[in-house]
Amino acid sequence: MSYETILYDVEDGILTITLNRPEKLNAFTAAMMNELIDAFDRADADDAVRAVIVTGAGRAFCAGADLSAGGKTFDYEARGDRPDKQGVPLLPDGQPDLGHESVRDGGGRVSLRIFECLKPVIAAVNGPAVGVGVTMQLPMDIRLASENARFGFVFARRGITPEACSSWFLPRIVGVSKALEWTYTGRVFPAQEALAGGLVSAVHAPDALLPAARALAREIADNAAPVSVALTRQMIWRMTGADHPMEAHKVDSRAIWARGRAEDAKEGVTAFLEKRPAGFRNRVSTDMPAFFPWWTPRDYE
Repeated sequence: MSYETILYDVEDGILTITLNRPEKLNAFTAAMMNELIDAFDRADADDAVRAVIVTGAGRAFCAGADLSAGGKTFDYEARGDRPDKQGVPLLPDGQPDLGHESVRDGGGRVSLRIFECLKPVIAAVNGPAVGVGVTMQLPMDIRLASENARFGFVFARRGITPEACSSWFLPRIVGVSKALEWTYTGRVFPAQEALAGGLVSAVHAPDALLPAARALAREIADNAAPVSVALTRQMIWRMTGADHPMEAHKVDSRAIWARGRAEDAKEGVTAFLEKRPAGFRNRVSTDMPAFFPWWTPRDYE
Protein backbone atom coordinates (compact mmCIF):
# COMPACT_ATOMS: atom_id res chain seq x y z
CA MET A 1 0.00 0.00 0.00
CA SER A 2 1.25 3.50 -0.81
CA TYR A 3 0.62 6.04 1.94
CA GLU A 4 -0.97 9.46 1.54
CA THR A 5 -1.75 10.37 5.15
CA ILE A 6 1.19 8.89 7.05
CA LEU A 7 4.96 8.56 6.68
CA TYR A 8 6.68 5.22 7.32
CA ASP A 9 10.40 5.32 8.03
CA VAL A 10 12.62 2.55 9.41
CA GLU A 11 16.08 3.52 10.58
CA ASP A 12 18.44 1.27 12.51
CA GLY A 13 15.66 -0.94 13.86
CA ILE A 14 13.27 1.84 14.83
CA LEU A 15 10.11 2.50 12.81
CA THR A 16 8.72 6.03 12.97
CA ILE A 17 5.12 6.41 11.83
CA THR A 18 4.25 10.07 11.31
CA LEU A 19 0.66 11.21 10.91
CA ASN A 20 1.10 13.43 7.87
CA ARG A 21 -1.75 15.85 7.18
CA PRO A 22 -0.13 18.89 8.77
CA GLU A 23 -2.35 21.35 6.90
CA LYS A 24 -5.33 19.67 8.62
CA LEU A 25 -3.56 19.20 11.97
CA ASN A 26 -3.30 15.50 11.05
CA ALA A 27 -7.05 15.03 11.37
CA PHE A 28 -8.14 11.40 11.22
CA THR A 29 -9.83 10.03 8.09
CA ALA A 30 -10.87 6.63 6.75
CA ALA A 31 -7.74 6.66 4.61
CA MET A 32 -5.55 7.27 7.66
CA MET A 33 -7.29 4.40 9.43
CA ASN A 34 -6.51 1.99 6.61
CA GLU A 35 -2.92 3.20 6.32
CA LEU A 36 -2.24 2.89 10.05
CA ILE A 37 -3.58 -0.65 10.10
CA ASP A 38 -1.41 -1.53 7.13
CA ALA A 39 1.63 0.11 8.75
CA PHE A 40 1.27 -2.01 11.89
CA ASP A 41 0.80 -5.11 9.73
CA ARG A 42 4.10 -4.28 8.02
CA ALA A 43 5.82 -3.61 11.33
CA ASP A 44 4.85 -6.99 12.74
CA ALA A 45 6.00 -8.80 9.60
CA ASP A 46 9.39 -7.06 9.48
CA ASP A 47 12.02 -8.46 11.87
CA ALA A 48 14.15 -5.39 11.20
CA VAL A 49 11.59 -3.35 13.16
CA ARG A 50 12.41 -3.61 16.86
CA ALA A 51 10.32 -0.69 18.16
CA VAL A 52 7.72 1.75 16.82
CA ILE A 53 7.36 5.49 17.44
CA VAL A 54 4.17 7.30 16.45
CA THR A 55 4.21 11.10 16.13
CA GLY A 56 2.63 13.90 14.10
CA ALA A 57 3.88 16.21 11.36
CA GLY A 58 3.77 19.94 11.95
CA ARG A 59 2.39 21.48 15.12
CA ALA A 60 -0.23 18.83 16.01
CA PHE A 61 -0.24 15.16 16.86
CA CYS A 62 -3.83 14.65 15.68
CA ALA A 63 -6.74 17.08 15.99
CA GLY A 64 -9.30 14.27 16.05
CA ALA A 65 -11.72 13.28 13.35
CA ASP A 66 -11.76 15.33 10.17
CA LEU A 67 -14.88 17.47 10.60
CA SER A 68 -15.03 18.67 7.00
CA ALA A 69 -18.25 16.69 6.46
CA GLY A 70 -19.96 18.94 9.00
CA GLY A 71 -23.03 17.48 10.68
CA LYS A 72 -22.57 14.22 8.78
CA THR A 73 -19.11 13.62 10.25
CA PHE A 74 -20.20 10.83 12.58
CA ASP A 75 -23.12 9.59 10.49
CA TYR A 76 -21.35 6.87 8.51
CA GLU A 77 -24.20 6.09 6.13
CA ALA A 78 -24.88 9.73 5.35
CA ARG A 79 -21.19 10.36 4.75
CA GLY A 80 -20.86 7.34 2.46
CA ASP A 81 -17.13 6.71 2.86
CA ARG A 82 -17.04 3.62 5.05
CA PRO A 83 -14.30 1.20 3.99
CA ASP A 84 -16.77 -1.67 3.59
CA LYS A 85 -19.17 0.50 1.50
CA GLN A 86 -22.12 -1.16 3.21
CA GLY A 87 -25.19 0.20 4.92
CA VAL A 88 -26.50 -1.23 8.15
CA PRO A 89 -28.99 -4.02 7.44
CA LEU A 90 -32.23 -4.28 9.39
CA LEU A 91 -33.17 -7.09 11.71
CA PRO A 92 -36.55 -8.85 11.37
CA ASP A 93 -38.03 -6.40 13.90
CA GLY A 94 -37.03 -3.48 11.70
CA GLN A 95 -34.24 -2.28 13.99
CA PRO A 96 -30.71 -1.78 12.62
CA ASP A 97 -28.30 -4.67 13.16
CA LEU A 98 -25.78 -2.94 15.43
CA GLY A 99 -23.55 -6.01 15.39
CA HIS A 100 -22.94 -5.61 11.65
CA GLU A 101 -19.44 -4.96 10.32
CA SER A 102 -20.45 -1.58 8.91
CA VAL A 103 -21.25 -0.25 12.39
CA ARG A 104 -17.67 -0.66 13.58
CA ASP A 105 -15.85 2.45 14.75
CA GLY A 106 -12.80 3.34 12.66
CA GLY A 107 -10.73 4.49 15.61
CA GLY A 108 -11.48 1.20 17.31
CA ARG A 109 -10.15 -0.72 14.33
CA VAL A 110 -6.85 1.13 14.71
CA SER A 111 -6.73 0.68 18.49
CA LEU A 112 -7.36 -3.04 18.19
CA ARG A 113 -4.59 -3.38 15.61
CA ILE A 114 -2.15 -1.54 17.86
CA PHE A 115 -3.25 -3.71 20.79
CA GLU A 116 -2.36 -6.81 18.74
CA CYS A 117 1.07 -5.44 17.76
CA LEU A 118 4.12 -7.58 18.57
CA LYS A 119 6.51 -4.63 18.77
CA PRO A 120 6.70 -2.01 21.55
CA VAL A 121 4.91 1.21 20.60
CA ILE A 122 5.88 4.66 21.87
CA ALA A 123 3.74 7.75 21.30
CA ALA A 124 5.68 10.99 20.89
CA VAL A 125 2.89 13.53 21.29
CA ASN A 126 4.26 16.68 19.71
CA GLY A 127 1.17 18.90 19.88
CA PRO A 128 -2.62 18.92 20.27
CA ALA A 129 -4.17 15.45 20.53
CA VAL A 130 -7.94 15.42 20.91
CA GLY A 131 -10.73 12.95 20.16
CA VAL A 132 -9.33 9.99 18.28
CA GLY A 133 -5.99 11.81 18.39
CA VAL A 134 -5.74 10.90 22.06
CA THR A 135 -7.74 7.66 22.14
CA MET A 136 -5.54 6.05 19.47
CA GLN A 137 -2.59 6.58 21.84
CA LEU A 138 -4.11 4.51 24.65
CA PRO A 139 -3.09 1.06 23.30
CA MET A 140 0.42 2.40 22.74
CA ASP A 141 2.73 1.28 25.52
CA ILE A 142 4.49 4.47 26.55
CA ARG A 143 3.36 8.04 25.88
CA LEU A 144 5.82 10.93 25.93
CA ALA A 145 4.57 14.49 25.48
CA SER A 146 5.98 17.78 24.33
CA GLU A 147 5.36 20.83 26.48
CA ASN A 148 3.23 21.97 23.51
CA ALA A 149 0.94 18.93 23.71
CA ARG A 150 -2.70 19.31 24.64
CA PHE A 151 -5.14 16.50 25.26
CA GLY A 152 -8.92 16.34 25.13
CA PHE A 153 -11.53 13.60 25.33
CA VAL A 154 -13.99 15.99 23.71
CA PHE A 155 -16.69 13.52 22.67
CA ALA A 156 -19.51 14.70 24.95
CA ARG A 157 -18.96 18.25 23.64
CA ARG A 158 -19.55 16.94 20.11
CA GLY A 159 -22.68 15.02 21.08
CA ILE A 160 -21.07 11.57 20.79
CA THR A 161 -19.29 9.16 23.14
CA PRO A 162 -15.71 7.98 23.66
CA GLU A 163 -14.54 5.56 20.96
CA ALA A 164 -11.44 3.64 19.83
CA CYS A 165 -11.92 1.17 22.72
CA SER A 166 -11.09 4.01 25.13
CA SER A 167 -13.76 2.92 27.62
CA TRP A 168 -11.57 -0.17 28.12
CA PHE A 169 -8.12 1.43 27.92
CA LEU A 170 -8.50 4.80 29.62
CA PRO A 171 -9.65 3.69 33.10
CA ARG A 172 -6.97 1.02 33.14
CA ILE A 173 -4.33 3.67 32.49
CA VAL A 174 -5.53 6.58 34.65
CA GLY A 175 -8.25 5.09 36.89
CA VAL A 176 -12.02 5.34 36.68
CA SER A 177 -12.42 8.70 38.43
CA LYS A 178 -9.91 10.56 36.26
CA ALA A 179 -11.23 8.87 33.12
CA LEU A 180 -14.76 10.03 33.96
CA GLU A 181 -13.64 13.56 34.81
CA TRP A 182 -11.87 13.98 31.48
CA THR A 183 -14.63 12.36 29.40
CA TYR A 184 -17.54 14.05 31.24
CA THR A 185 -16.10 17.55 30.87
CA GLY A 186 -14.54 17.09 27.45
CA ARG A 187 -12.13 19.89 28.28
CA VAL A 188 -8.72 20.23 26.68
CA PHE A 189 -5.90 20.07 29.21
CA PRO A 190 -2.13 20.64 29.10
CA ALA A 191 0.72 18.16 29.11
CA GLN A 192 1.51 18.68 32.79
CA GLU A 193 -2.02 17.62 33.76
CA ALA A 194 -1.67 14.57 31.53
CA LEU A 195 1.56 13.76 33.37
CA ALA A 196 0.00 14.22 36.81
CA GLY A 197 -2.95 12.04 35.79
CA GLY A 198 -0.76 9.23 34.51
CA LEU A 199 -1.74 9.56 30.85
CA VAL A 200 1.87 10.31 29.82
CA SER A 201 5.07 9.23 31.52
CA ALA A 202 7.22 12.29 30.77
CA VAL A 203 7.02 15.81 29.36
CA HIS A 204 9.87 17.17 27.24
CA ALA A 205 10.84 20.41 25.58
CA PRO A 206 9.61 20.34 21.96
CA ASP A 207 13.04 19.78 20.43
CA ALA A 208 13.85 17.05 22.97
CA LEU A 209 10.70 14.96 22.43
CA LEU A 210 11.73 12.80 19.48
CA PRO A 211 15.29 12.31 20.76
CA ALA A 212 13.80 11.06 24.04
CA ALA A 213 11.46 8.70 22.21
CA ARG A 214 14.29 7.41 20.05
CA ALA A 215 16.55 6.90 23.07
CA LEU A 216 13.86 4.81 24.73
CA ALA A 217 13.27 2.82 21.53
CA ARG A 218 17.02 2.41 21.12
CA GLU A 219 17.39 0.98 24.64
CA ILE A 220 14.75 -1.65 23.84
CA ALA A 221 16.12 -2.44 20.39
CA ASP A 222 19.72 -2.78 21.58
CA ASN A 223 19.18 -4.81 24.73
CA ALA A 224 15.96 -6.85 24.65
CA ALA A 225 15.19 -10.11 22.87
CA PRO A 226 12.48 -9.45 20.22
CA VAL A 227 10.45 -12.59 20.99
CA SER A 228 10.60 -11.84 24.72
CA VAL A 229 9.37 -8.30 24.07
CA ALA A 230 6.53 -9.54 21.87
CA LEU A 231 5.39 -12.01 24.51
CA THR A 232 5.77 -9.51 27.34
CA ARG A 233 3.69 -6.91 25.53
CA GLN A 234 0.78 -9.29 25.05
CA MET A 235 1.12 -10.80 28.54
CA ILE A 236 0.94 -7.43 30.28
CA TRP A 237 -1.90 -6.01 28.18
CA ARG A 238 -4.07 -9.12 28.18
CA MET A 239 -3.69 -9.77 31.88
CA THR A 240 -5.35 -6.43 32.65
CA GLY A 241 -8.62 -8.19 31.89
CA ALA A 242 -7.92 -11.46 33.74
CA ASP A 243 -10.18 -12.30 36.66
CA HIS A 244 -7.56 -14.13 38.76
CA PRO A 245 -3.75 -14.18 38.99
CA MET A 246 -3.90 -17.88 38.11
CA GLU A 247 -4.49 -16.79 34.49
CA ALA A 248 -1.18 -14.93 34.60
CA HIS A 249 0.52 -17.91 36.25
CA LYS A 250 -0.63 -20.18 33.42
CA VAL A 251 0.77 -17.88 30.74
CA ASP A 252 3.94 -17.05 32.69
CA SER A 253 4.67 -20.75 33.17
CA ARG A 254 4.27 -21.54 29.49
CA ALA A 255 6.40 -18.57 28.48
CA ILE A 256 9.22 -19.28 30.92
CA TRP A 257 9.26 -22.97 29.96
CA ALA A 258 9.31 -22.22 26.22
CA ARG A 259 11.77 -19.33 26.35
CA GLY A 260 14.02 -21.10 28.83
CA ARG A 261 14.73 -23.76 26.21
CA ALA A 262 15.29 -21.24 23.42
CA GLU A 263 18.61 -20.04 22.04
CA ASP A 264 17.90 -16.51 23.30
CA ALA A 265 17.88 -17.59 26.95
CA LYS A 266 21.22 -19.31 26.61
CA GLU A 267 22.64 -16.26 24.85
CA GLY A 268 21.19 -13.83 27.40
CA VAL A 269 22.71 -15.62 30.37
CA THR A 270 26.06 -16.23 28.65
CA ALA A 271 26.33 -12.60 27.55
CA PHE A 272 25.63 -11.44 31.10
CA LEU A 273 28.27 -13.73 32.56
CA GLU A 274 30.78 -12.71 29.89
CA LYS A 275 29.95 -9.03 30.39
CA ARG A 276 29.19 -8.39 26.71
CA PRO A 277 26.14 -7.30 24.71
CA ALA A 278 23.77 -10.13 23.86
CA GLY A 279 23.20 -11.11 20.24
CA PHE A 280 19.66 -12.43 20.23
CA ARG A 281 18.83 -14.50 17.14
CA ASN A 282 15.23 -15.64 17.69
CA ARG A 283 12.79 -13.69 15.50
CA VAL A 284 9.15 -12.76 15.92
CA SER A 285 8.33 -13.89 12.38
CA THR A 286 9.56 -17.46 12.89
CA ASP A 287 10.27 -18.24 16.54
CA MET A 288 7.21 -17.39 18.61
CA PRO A 289 6.49 -20.33 20.95
CA ALA A 290 3.88 -22.91 19.95
CA PHE A 291 1.39 -21.82 22.65
CA PHE A 292 1.18 -18.32 21.15
CA PRO A 293 -1.43 -16.92 20.79
CA TRP A 294 -3.04 -18.35 23.91
CA TRP A 295 -6.23 -16.27 24.01
CA THR A 296 -9.63 -17.09 22.53
CA PRO A 297 -10.48 -15.20 19.32
CA ARG A 298 -13.31 -12.72 19.69
CA ASP A 299 -15.74 -11.01 17.35
CA TYR A 300 -14.13 -8.87 14.63
CA GLU A 301 -10.75 -10.65 14.95
